[in-house]
Amino acid sequence: MIRPLLCAALLMVLPPTAAPVLADPAPVAAATSSEPYELVRALQAVQDGIANGDTAAHGSHIALIRQIGEKFLAADANVWSNPQNGQAVVIYLLSGGAPQLVRKLPRDKMSVDGRLFDGALAYVEGRQDEARELLKDVKPRTLPSGLGGQVALVQGALFARTEASLAIERLDDARLLLPGTLVEEAALRREILLVGQAEDFDKFEFLTLAYIRHYRNSIYAGDFWQRFSTGLTQSSLALDERRFARIVTLLDQIDRASRIKLHLMIARNAMLRGLMPVTRLAAERALALSADASAERERAHFFRGASRALTDEYDGGLAELKALDRSKLPERDVALLNATLQLALDVRKPFAGGPAATADKPPATPARLDLASSNVILARAQKQLGELELLAKDRRP
Repeated sequence: MIRPLLCAALLMVLPPTAAPVLADPAPVAAATSSEPYELVRALQAVQDGIANGDTAAHGSHIALIRQIGEKFLAADANVWSNPQNGQAVVIYLLSGGAPQLVRKLPRDKMSVDGRLFDGALAYVEGRQDEARELLKDVKPRTLPSGLGGQVALVQGALFARTEASLAIERLDDARLLLPGTLVEEAALRREILLVGQAEDFDKFEFLTLAYIRHYRNSIYAGDFWQRFSTGLTQSSLALDERRFARIVTLLDQIDRASRIKLHLMIARNAMLRGLMPVTRLAAERALALSADASAERERAHFFRGASRALTDEYDGGLAELKALDRSKLPERDVALLNATLQLALDVRKPFAGGPAATADKPPATPARLDLASSNVILARAQKQLGELELLAKDRRP
């Protein structure tokens, strides 16, 4: 679908001798004008192809950016008095254009908002503080949609660390102003992590489903799933037993290896927070997906065994932990396993007062212990879980 647009864009910027190689009668008429804003529109069309998985667009767009820049330099100075062309320079910059080339253009002839021009330059040149100051008060919805969407996307990146709520708002603007484009695709990739950190599960789910629906074939889909994973595992989003079925539905959209990895990450994260029901659910999903005798399967047995031993299946869980092949566990999981075994043994130790101190009370049922019934055991368990967290500061899978 994007290939005719790609050909048209290249016809605009390649020298005449190169045109026959890409000759296609249909787009030639669209390529008769070389107004800067039209060149930038062609660039955006090619970049939108990247969002749809067009590898030809991905392979050519860097050269296209360079060639459009050369066209800008060769343009008559009078064209820059057209506000559309001044805005096109800002869009060009924010679409990957070279700032050193833009600095050669006749700025005094350009009809463009100074804050936008200087802010875009500051952003692409890495002067983040200056860019934030220049662009903070710009309202993307007051701008033409092509420009407003690009500016909103940049604002989302600039304020992600300092003002997350503003960044999310601006990324929403970017999605609304330029739906179906690489800008929307990039906004979804940036926003999924911020919404995860904000622990807004409903929006996290909505954004994920939107990405799957429209951009699952994007050249940058891998980056989206990495951000999705980070948002999921560095928050409490997946640590609610009631939500787990919805999480599984989201994870079913990705490849098997990634699903196993994510379920193991969720299981470990839940275990470190003492959320044993979620630990068990995630571990069992990983068990169902992993191959026999694989390292992933051994880790899944570890997390499931821990969740059983520390809840209502003590004997079965302890046996599962003791049967593990430690050679298949990463070193940090071996340390965690040792601490888990010690914790499991500790919760079965008698009270400090000995049998006489509890002679008038019925013994706890061996298969199920209510840790909350004893402050002594609860304190001991919390101390051990704290030690688990210290052993597991590095939470990378």
